[in-house]
Amino acid sequence: MPSFAPPFKPAALRLLAAALCAATVLTACGGGGDGAVFLPVAPAPAPAAPPPAPAPAPERSVQSVRLIGEQVLANDLKIDGVQVGGLSAVDYDPATKLWYFLSDDRVSSRFHTAELDYDGQRFSSVRFRSTIALKDMNGNVYSNASGSPSIAADPESFRIDPQGGGLWWGSEGDRARGLDPFVARMAIDGVANLILPAPAMFRMSPTQEKGSRNNATYEALSFSADGKSLWVGMEAPIYEDGPLPTPTSGAVSRFTQFDRAGAVLRQVAYPIDAIPKAPTGPNADNGVSEMLAINDHQFLVIERAGVQAADGNYSNYIRLYEIETEGATDVRGLASLVGADYKPVRKRLVLDLNTLGLAKLDNIEGIAWGPKLPNGNDTLVLVSDNNFNTASQITQLLAFEVQPKK
Repeated sequence: MPSFAPPFKPAALRLLAAALCAATVLTACGGGGDGAVFLPVAPAPAPAAPPPAPAPAPERSVQSVRLIGEQVLANDLKIDGVQVGGLSAVDYDPATKLWYFLSDDRVSSRFHTAELDYDGQRFSSVRFRSTIALKDMNGNVYSNASGSPSIAADPESFRIDPQGGGLWWGSEGDRARGLDPFVARMAIDGVANLILPAPAMFRMSPTQEKGSRNNATYEALSFSADGKSLWVGMEAPIYEDGPLPTPTSGAVSRFTQFDRAGAVLRQVAYPIDAIPKAPTGPNADNGVSEMLAINDHQFLVIERAGVQAADGNYSNYIRLYEIETEGATDVRGLASLVGADYKPVRKRLVLDLNTLGLAKLDNIEGIAWGPKLPNGNDTLVLVSDNNFNTASQITQLLAFEVQPKK
Protein backbone atom coordinates (compact mmCIF):
# COMPACT_ATOMS: atom_id res chain seq x y z
CA MET A 1 0.00 0.00 0.00
CA PRO A 2 1.33 3.43 -0.70
CA SER A 3 2.66 5.34 2.28
CA PHE A 4 1.70 8.94 3.08
CA ALA A 5 4.08 11.29 4.80
CA PRO A 6 2.57 13.60 7.48
CA PRO A 7 2.09 17.10 6.17
CA PHE A 8 3.89 18.57 9.26
CA LYS A 9 7.10 17.55 10.94
CA PRO A 10 7.23 17.35 14.77
CA ALA A 11 9.16 20.59 14.91
CA ALA A 12 6.44 22.26 12.91
CA LEU A 13 3.83 20.95 15.35
CA ARG A 14 5.68 22.49 18.26
CA LEU A 15 5.79 25.82 16.51
CA LEU A 16 2.04 25.64 15.85
CA ALA A 17 1.36 24.84 19.52
CA ALA A 18 3.42 27.77 20.67
CA ALA A 19 1.45 30.03 18.37
CA LEU A 20 -1.81 28.69 19.69
CA CYS A 21 -0.66 29.20 23.28
CA ALA A 22 0.05 32.78 22.53
CA ALA A 23 -3.43 33.28 21.13
CA THR A 24 -5.61 31.28 23.53
CA VAL A 25 -5.65 28.99 26.54
CA LEU A 26 -4.73 25.31 25.91
CA THR A 27 -5.14 22.18 27.93
CA ALA A 28 -1.40 21.62 27.49
CA CYS A 29 1.24 24.09 26.31
CA GLY A 30 4.94 23.36 25.93
CA GLY A 31 6.77 20.38 27.40
CA GLY A 32 4.31 18.08 25.72
CA GLY A 33 6.75 16.16 23.56
CA ASP A 34 6.12 15.22 20.01
CA GLY A 35 3.00 13.19 20.87
CA ALA A 36 1.22 15.80 23.00
CA VAL A 37 -2.33 16.72 22.10
CA PHE A 38 -3.32 20.37 22.37
CA LEU A 39 -7.00 21.24 22.84
CA PRO A 40 -7.84 24.94 22.83
CA VAL A 41 -10.20 26.07 25.63
CA ALA A 42 -12.22 29.27 25.40
CA PRO A 43 -11.05 31.90 27.89
CA ALA A 44 -13.27 32.29 30.99
CA PRO A 45 -15.72 35.16 30.61
CA ALA A 46 -15.13 38.20 32.73
CA PRO A 47 -17.29 38.13 35.87
CA ALA A 48 -20.57 39.91 35.38
CA ALA A 49 -20.92 43.17 37.20
CA PRO A 50 -23.24 42.81 40.25
CA PRO A 51 -26.68 44.27 39.71
CA PRO A 52 -27.05 47.72 41.17
CA ALA A 53 -28.48 47.77 44.68
CA PRO A 54 -32.13 48.79 44.69
CA ALA A 55 -32.66 52.38 45.64
CA PRO A 56 -33.94 52.70 49.21
CA ALA A 57 -37.61 53.44 49.49
CA PRO A 58 -38.15 57.15 49.99
CA GLU A 59 -38.83 58.10 53.58
CA ARG A 60 -42.48 58.82 54.22
CA SER A 61 -43.41 62.33 55.19
CA VAL A 62 -46.63 64.17 55.96
CA GLN A 63 -47.15 67.85 55.33
CA SER A 64 -50.95 67.86 55.18
CA VAL A 65 -53.90 65.60 54.41
CA ARG A 66 -56.91 66.05 52.15
CA LEU A 67 -60.25 64.36 52.76
CA ILE A 68 -61.20 62.04 49.89
CA GLY A 69 -64.51 60.84 51.25
CA GLU A 70 -66.56 59.26 54.01
CA GLN A 71 -68.48 56.04 54.54
CA VAL A 72 -70.92 55.48 57.41
CA LEU A 73 -71.85 51.91 58.31
CA ALA A 74 -75.36 50.87 59.21
CA ASN A 75 -75.53 50.40 62.98
CA ASP A 76 -77.33 47.09 62.50
CA LEU A 77 -74.70 45.65 60.11
CA LYS A 78 -73.84 42.04 60.94
CA ILE A 79 -71.11 39.81 59.52
CA ASP A 80 -71.20 36.07 60.23
CA GLY A 81 -74.14 36.82 62.51
CA VAL A 82 -72.08 39.24 64.64
CA GLN A 83 -72.76 42.96 64.89
CA VAL A 84 -70.10 45.26 63.46
CA GLY A 85 -69.36 48.02 65.96
CA GLY A 86 -66.97 49.28 68.57
CA LEU A 87 -64.23 49.57 65.93
CA SER A 88 -61.29 50.85 67.91
CA ALA A 89 -58.42 50.09 65.49
CA VAL A 90 -57.74 49.48 61.81
CA ASP A 91 -54.86 48.26 59.66
CA TYR A 92 -54.28 47.31 56.01
CA ASP A 93 -52.51 44.28 54.54
CA PRO A 94 -51.08 45.19 51.10
CA ALA A 95 -50.40 41.50 50.33
CA THR A 96 -54.08 40.53 50.48
CA LYS A 97 -55.56 44.02 49.98
CA LEU A 98 -57.73 43.37 53.03
CA TRP A 99 -58.47 45.79 55.83
CA TYR A 100 -58.65 44.59 59.42
CA PHE A 101 -60.90 46.25 62.01
CA LEU A 102 -60.62 45.48 65.71
CA SER A 103 -63.79 45.55 67.82
CA ASP A 104 -63.44 46.45 71.49
CA ASP A 105 -66.50 44.45 72.48
CA ARG A 106 -65.48 42.97 75.84
CA VAL A 107 -68.26 40.41 75.73
CA SER A 108 -66.83 38.72 72.65
CA SER A 109 -63.50 40.14 71.48
CA ARG A 110 -63.00 39.94 67.72
CA PHE A 111 -61.78 41.50 64.51
CA HIS A 112 -63.36 41.82 61.07
CA THR A 113 -61.89 41.83 57.57
CA ALA A 114 -63.18 44.12 54.84
CA GLU A 115 -62.51 45.56 51.41
CA LEU A 116 -62.50 49.32 50.85
CA ASP A 117 -62.86 51.01 47.47
CA TYR A 118 -61.53 54.55 47.10
CA ASP A 119 -59.37 56.58 44.75
CA GLY A 120 -58.20 60.16 44.68
CA GLN A 121 -61.69 61.50 43.98
CA ARG A 122 -64.16 59.46 46.01
CA PHE A 123 -64.62 56.81 48.69
CA SER A 124 -66.98 54.37 46.98
CA SER A 125 -67.76 51.45 49.26
CA VAL A 126 -66.98 49.22 52.23
CA ARG A 127 -67.60 45.46 52.08
CA PHE A 128 -67.09 43.44 55.25
CA ARG A 129 -66.00 39.84 54.67
CA SER A 130 -65.45 37.91 57.89
CA THR A 131 -65.44 37.89 61.68
CA ILE A 132 -62.68 36.19 63.71
CA ALA A 133 -62.63 35.87 67.51
CA LEU A 134 -59.59 36.80 69.60
CA LYS A 135 -58.40 33.74 71.53
CA ASP A 136 -55.82 33.08 74.21
CA MET A 137 -52.94 30.64 73.83
CA ASN A 138 -55.24 27.75 74.74
CA GLY A 139 -57.81 28.68 72.11
CA ASN A 140 -60.34 30.20 74.54
CA VAL A 141 -62.19 33.26 73.24
CA TYR A 142 -61.36 36.42 75.17
CA SER A 143 -64.60 37.43 76.87
CA ASN A 144 -65.43 39.33 80.05
CA ALA A 145 -68.75 37.48 80.05
CA SER A 146 -67.01 34.19 80.82
CA GLY A 147 -66.34 35.16 84.43
CA SER A 148 -62.72 34.05 84.11
CA PRO A 149 -60.23 36.93 84.55
CA SER A 150 -57.57 34.97 82.68
CA ILE A 151 -59.46 35.38 79.40
CA ALA A 152 -60.88 38.87 79.95
CA ALA A 153 -59.62 41.64 77.69
CA ASP A 154 -60.37 45.13 76.46
CA PRO A 155 -58.97 45.23 72.89
CA GLU A 156 -58.12 48.77 71.81
CA SER A 157 -55.11 48.75 69.47
CA PHE A 158 -54.11 46.53 66.58
CA ARG A 159 -51.43 46.10 63.89
CA ILE A 160 -50.54 43.64 61.14
CA ASP A 161 -46.98 42.38 61.56
CA PRO A 162 -44.94 44.00 58.74
CA GLN A 163 -42.50 41.09 58.90
CA GLY A 164 -45.30 38.63 58.23
CA GLY A 165 -46.75 35.79 60.17
CA GLY A 166 -49.08 37.45 62.59
CA LEU A 167 -51.25 40.20 64.01
CA TRP A 168 -50.64 42.17 67.22
CA TRP A 169 -53.17 43.78 69.53
CA GLY A 170 -53.22 45.61 72.83
CA SER A 171 -55.61 45.28 75.77
CA GLU A 172 -56.27 48.07 78.27
CA GLY A 173 -56.88 45.75 81.19
CA ASP A 174 -59.36 46.36 84.00
CA ARG A 175 -58.36 48.17 87.20
CA ALA A 176 -61.26 47.00 89.33
CA ARG A 177 -60.38 43.38 88.58
CA GLY A 178 -56.64 43.90 88.84
CA LEU A 179 -56.09 43.01 85.17
CA ASP A 180 -52.99 44.61 83.71
CA PRO A 181 -52.71 45.86 80.13
CA PHE A 182 -50.84 43.60 77.71
CA VAL A 183 -49.88 43.17 74.06
CA ALA A 184 -50.64 39.87 72.32
CA ARG A 185 -49.33 38.44 69.08
CA MET A 186 -51.74 36.12 67.30
CA ALA A 187 -51.97 34.07 64.15
CA ILE A 188 -54.39 34.93 61.38
CA ASP A 189 -56.95 32.60 62.98
CA GLY A 190 -57.01 34.79 66.09
CA VAL A 191 -55.15 32.40 68.44
CA ALA A 192 -52.52 34.14 70.58
CA ASN A 193 -48.99 32.75 70.53
CA LEU A 194 -47.11 35.40 72.54
CA ILE A 195 -48.09 37.74 75.37
CA LEU A 196 -46.00 40.80 76.27
CA PRO A 197 -46.82 41.79 79.87
CA ALA A 198 -46.85 45.43 80.93
CA PRO A 199 -43.82 47.01 82.59
CA ALA A 200 -44.21 47.50 86.35
CA MET A 201 -45.04 51.21 86.02
CA PHE A 202 -48.15 50.42 83.91
CA ARG A 203 -49.60 47.69 86.10
CA MET A 204 -52.98 48.10 87.76
CA SER A 205 -53.64 48.55 91.46
CA PRO A 206 -57.31 48.04 92.37
CA THR A 207 -56.90 49.71 95.76
CA GLN A 208 -54.18 52.36 95.38
CA GLU A 209 -53.79 55.34 93.08
CA LYS A 210 -50.63 54.15 91.40
CA GLY A 211 -49.79 52.74 88.00
CA SER A 212 -52.34 52.84 85.19
CA ARG A 213 -55.73 54.47 85.41
CA ASN A 214 -58.70 52.39 84.34
CA ASN A 215 -59.59 52.57 80.63
CA ALA A 216 -56.59 54.81 79.95
CA THR A 217 -53.70 52.52 79.04
CA TYR A 218 -52.71 50.72 75.81
CA GLU A 219 -54.89 52.72 73.43
CA ALA A 220 -52.22 53.24 70.73
CA LEU A 221 -50.00 50.73 68.94
CA SER A 222 -47.60 51.02 66.01
CA PHE A 223 -44.69 49.10 64.62
CA SER A 224 -41.58 51.13 63.96
CA ALA A 225 -41.08 52.03 60.31
CA ASP A 226 -38.55 49.19 59.89
CA GLY A 227 -40.84 46.68 61.62
CA LYS A 228 -38.17 45.67 64.14
CA SER A 229 -39.82 47.12 67.23
CA LEU A 230 -43.22 48.02 68.60
CA TRP A 231 -44.42 51.32 70.07
CA VAL A 232 -47.27 51.44 72.60
CA GLY A 233 -48.95 54.72 73.53
CA MET A 234 -50.77 55.32 76.82
CA GLU A 235 -54.11 57.06 76.45
CA ALA A 236 -53.60 59.12 79.60
CA PRO A 237 -51.05 59.67 82.37
CA ILE A 238 -50.32 57.08 85.00
CA TYR A 239 -51.11 58.29 88.52
CA GLU A 240 -47.47 59.10 89.21
CA ASP A 241 -47.31 61.46 86.20
CA GLY A 242 -50.02 63.81 87.41
CA PRO A 243 -53.73 64.49 86.86
CA LEU A 244 -55.86 64.00 83.77
CA PRO A 245 -56.39 66.88 81.31
CA THR A 246 -58.94 69.54 82.15
CA PRO A 247 -60.40 72.40 80.04
CA THR A 248 -57.64 74.63 81.44
CA SER A 249 -54.60 72.32 81.57
CA GLY A 250 -53.07 69.48 79.63
CA ALA A 251 -51.37 66.33 80.86
CA VAL A 252 -48.58 63.97 79.84
CA SER A 253 -48.57 60.32 78.80
CA ARG A 254 -45.79 57.90 77.89
CA PHE A 255 -45.00 56.24 74.57
CA THR A 256 -42.84 53.12 75.00
CA GLN A 257 -40.73 51.31 72.40
CA PHE A 258 -40.43 47.53 72.91
CA ASP A 259 -38.43 44.93 71.08
CA ARG A 260 -40.35 41.96 69.75
CA ALA A 261 -39.77 39.98 72.95
CA GLY A 262 -41.17 42.74 75.16
CA ALA A 263 -37.97 44.38 76.45
CA VAL A 264 -38.22 48.16 76.79
CA LEU A 265 -35.89 49.97 74.39
CA ARG A 266 -36.95 53.57 74.92
CA GLN A 267 -39.71 55.68 76.38
CA VAL A 268 -40.71 59.28 75.60
CA ALA A 269 -43.16 61.74 77.10
CA TYR A 270 -46.12 62.97 75.05
CA PRO A 271 -47.86 66.24 76.03
CA ILE A 272 -51.66 65.88 75.84
CA ASP A 273 -53.76 68.97 75.05
CA ALA A 274 -56.20 70.52 77.46
CA ILE A 275 -59.82 69.51 76.80
CA PRO A 276 -60.83 71.77 73.87
CA LYS A 277 -64.13 72.91 75.35
CA ALA A 278 -65.64 73.12 78.80
CA PRO A 279 -68.57 70.70 79.28
CA THR A 280 -72.06 71.77 80.26
CA GLY A 281 -72.74 68.21 81.38
CA PRO A 282 -70.85 66.21 84.01
CA ASN A 283 -68.16 64.58 81.85
CA ALA A 284 -65.34 65.53 79.53
CA ASP A 285 -61.98 63.97 78.68
CA ASN A 286 -59.11 64.08 76.22
CA GLY A 287 -56.42 61.55 75.43
CA VAL A 288 -54.42 59.63 72.86
CA SER A 289 -56.46 57.20 70.77
CA GLU A 290 -53.89 55.94 68.22
CA MET A 291 -50.39 56.34 66.79
CA LEU A 292 -48.85 55.39 63.43
CA ALA A 293 -45.21 55.42 62.38
CA ILE A 294 -44.32 57.76 59.51
CA ASN A 295 -40.57 57.01 59.52
CA ASP A 296 -37.95 56.06 62.09
CA HIS A 297 -38.40 59.21 64.15
CA GLN A 298 -41.87 60.63 63.42
CA PHE A 299 -45.39 59.39 64.12
CA LEU A 300 -48.95 60.46 63.50
CA VAL A 301 -50.97 60.67 66.72
CA ILE A 302 -54.73 61.05 67.15
CA GLU A 303 -55.97 63.01 70.15
CA ARG A 304 -59.63 62.46 70.85
CA ALA A 305 -61.78 64.48 73.24
CA GLY A 306 -65.37 63.85 74.28
CA VAL A 307 -67.31 66.72 75.84
CA GLN A 308 -70.74 66.10 77.33
CA ALA A 309 -73.56 68.62 76.99
CA ALA A 310 -76.35 69.27 79.45
CA ASP A 311 -78.66 66.94 77.47
CA GLY A 312 -76.23 64.06 77.98
CA ASN A 313 -74.95 63.94 74.39
CA TYR A 314 -71.27 64.16 73.56
CA SER A 315 -69.40 66.26 71.02
CA ASN A 316 -66.10 64.92 69.74
CA TYR A 317 -62.99 66.99 69.11
CA ILE A 318 -60.40 65.15 67.02
CA ARG A 319 -56.94 66.38 66.13
CA LEU A 320 -54.25 64.67 64.05
CA TYR A 321 -50.69 65.50 65.09
CA GLU A 322 -47.25 64.73 63.73
CA ILE A 323 -44.75 64.12 66.53
CA GLU A 324 -40.96 64.20 66.42
CA THR A 325 -39.14 61.81 68.78
CA GLU A 326 -35.59 62.93 67.94
CA GLY A 327 -34.25 64.97 70.82
CA ALA A 328 -36.87 63.71 73.27
CA THR A 329 -35.59 62.45 76.62
CA ASP A 330 -35.68 58.73 77.37
CA VAL A 331 -37.89 58.83 80.48
CA ARG A 332 -38.14 55.13 81.29
CA GLY A 333 -35.94 55.67 84.35
CA LEU A 334 -38.20 58.41 85.76
CA ALA A 335 -40.75 57.05 88.23
CA SER A 336 -42.67 60.32 87.97
CA LEU A 337 -42.72 63.07 85.37
CA VAL A 338 -44.13 65.62 87.83
CA GLY A 339 -41.43 68.27 88.29
CA ALA A 340 -38.88 66.16 86.39
CA ASP A 341 -36.35 67.65 83.97
CA TYR A 342 -37.01 66.15 80.54
CA LYS A 343 -37.79 67.08 76.95
CA PRO A 344 -41.08 65.71 75.60
CA VAL A 345 -41.69 64.91 71.95
CA ARG A 346 -42.41 67.88 69.71
CA LYS A 347 -45.84 67.94 68.08
CA ARG A 348 -47.30 69.73 65.04
CA LEU A 349 -50.98 69.93 64.18
CA VAL A 350 -51.62 68.30 60.81
CA LEU A 351 -55.43 68.49 60.84
CA ASP A 352 -58.24 69.56 63.12
CA LEU A 353 -60.98 67.18 61.95
CA ASN A 354 -63.67 69.50 63.31
CA THR A 355 -62.87 71.84 60.40
CA LEU A 356 -63.85 69.26 57.74
CA GLY A 357 -67.52 70.26 57.69
CA LEU A 358 -68.80 66.72 58.23
CA ALA A 359 -72.44 66.27 59.20
CA LYS A 360 -71.17 64.43 62.28
CA LEU A 361 -67.69 63.78 63.62
CA ASP A 362 -67.71 60.72 65.82
CA ASN A 363 -65.32 59.02 68.22
CA ILE A 364 -62.27 58.50 65.94
CA GLU A 365 -59.99 55.82 67.39
CA GLY A 366 -58.14 54.10 64.52
CA ILE A 367 -55.73 55.13 61.76
CA ALA A 368 -53.80 53.15 59.14
CA TRP A 369 -51.81 53.61 55.94
CA GLY A 370 -53.69 52.52 52.84
CA PRO A 371 -52.57 51.85 49.26
CA LYS A 372 -50.85 54.60 47.33
CA LEU A 373 -52.76 56.63 44.77
CA PRO A 374 -51.73 56.66 41.09
CA ASN A 375 -49.92 59.96 41.69
CA GLY A 376 -47.68 58.22 44.23
CA ASN A 377 -49.16 59.87 47.31
CA ASP A 378 -49.93 57.84 50.40
CA THR A 379 -53.42 57.44 51.79
CA LEU A 380 -54.78 57.15 55.31
CA VAL A 381 -58.01 55.66 56.64
CA LEU A 382 -59.51 56.62 60.00
CA VAL A 383 -62.34 54.83 61.79
CA SER A 384 -64.64 55.70 64.70
CA ASP A 385 -65.77 53.56 67.61
CA ASN A 386 -69.53 53.90 68.08
CA ASN A 387 -69.37 52.16 71.50
CA PHE A 388 -72.40 50.14 70.30
CA ASN A 389 -74.39 53.24 71.15
CA THR A 390 -76.67 53.00 68.15
CA ALA A 391 -79.02 55.73 69.35
CA SER A 392 -76.56 58.60 69.04
CA GLN A 393 -73.28 57.38 67.51
CA ILE A 394 -72.10 56.10 64.15
CA THR A 395 -69.32 53.96 62.74
CA GLN A 396 -67.54 56.39 60.44
CA LEU A 397 -64.70 55.70 57.97
CA LEU A 398 -62.70 58.59 56.49
CA ALA A 399 -60.19 58.27 53.63
CA PHE A 400 -57.46 60.90 53.11
CA GLU A 401 -54.78 61.70 50.58
CA VAL A 402 -51.42 62.59 52.15
CA GLN A 403 -49.51 65.55 50.79
CA PRO A 404 -45.81 64.88 51.49
CA LYS A 405 -43.26 67.46 52.53
CA LYS A 406 -41.35 69.07 49.70
